[in-house]
Amino acid sequence: QVQLVESGGGLVQAGDSLRLSCAASGRTFSNYVMGWFRQAPGKEREFVAGISWSGSRTYYADSVKGRFTISRDNAKNTVYLRMNSLKPEDTAVYYCAADRHHTVLITSASYEYDYWGQGTQVTVSS
Repeated sequence: QVQLVESGGGLVQAGDSLRLSCAASGRTFSNYVMGWFRQAPGKEREFVAGISWSGSRTYYADSVKGRFTISRDNAKNTVYLRMNSLKPEDTAVYYCAADRHHTVLITSASYEYDYWGQGTQVTVSS
């Protein structure tokens, strides 16, 4: 069992930056692919970024490529999402998720992820 707790969300202006953190409990965190998803009001949850167990592989949604960076520190059981050049359309609740079935293959399908955090709100004003 893995428990995930996100933090770092807030209200920012367009063009600003934020760094989200996801702290994980459980000894096997370092074995899992980790992902960030987001859900805006009235919209379905969408994939944002994913990272392999070692951090050597990453994968991004086209909408955030070049602006967001996912990273992890397995010694601290934490995964991060650095968000630069934020836009109003980035406004959403951001969720951290763990895929216990994969260590290298990063999938954008939410049903592949087994553990989820409670989410952190990011609001970008224009």
